Amino acid sequence: MQKDPKTLPLRERKKLRTRQALVVTALELFTARDFTTVTLDEIVDAVEVSKRTFFRMFTSKEDVALAPEKELWDAYVTEIRVRPLTVEYLLGAYKDALFAALEQMTDGWEQRFVDSRSLTDRTPALTAHSLRHCSEVSADVVRIVADRLAENSPGRTQLRLLLDFMLAAWHCALESWNSSNDVRRDRAALIRHMHQAFAAIPTVAALAVQTSNPPA
Repeated sequence: MQKDPKTLPLRERKKLRTRQALVVTALELFTARDFTTVTLDEIVDAVEVSKRTFFRMFTSKEDVALAPEKELWDAYVTEIRVRPLTVEYLLGAYKDALFAALEQMTDGWEQRFVDSRSLTDRTPALTAHSLRHCSEVSADVVRIVADRLAENSPGRTQLRLLLDFMLAAWHCALESWNSSNDVRRDRAALIRHMHQAFAAIPTVAALAVQTSNPPA
């Protein structure tokens, strides 16, 4: 679980501020121009840090562009590692971990996330990077849950399909949040859309059961 930035030592708070400055600046440059034309030199010069500092925090331009997304899913994986897990409440655990991860995001995360997603949607290289990251996170979550449940695990295929149910609802919530007429696309609004999307999962699951049995 991530710590409250206010409780971090001064050095860690400075590091966090530098990281956020790099993300915000990179997203501003990428949005104003084309992702491929912005250089790493321009990003670090704008924040007044060295490339060495940049590479302590990020591996590439793609990494910094997708930082808001990766921050959320890093927190999610940590939640899956530590929260109680049972087969009977596994979908609930998947959902609860996402709400908990979202609560841990720092101030301003929502706008950085919106900017990152908008950039990704129009940049093929970032789309591919995001899809690869999503696949890696899903595989990690399934492995962690299977290991923690051990002999009680229903099997990795079932664990992955259940996770995909949750992820599909998450993407529906994001689409509703992005297309809503809300004055502000803040975290509270996102959480409302998440609750609405997650509430539809039991109905969809029941429909899947019905359609798996064709009429005679």
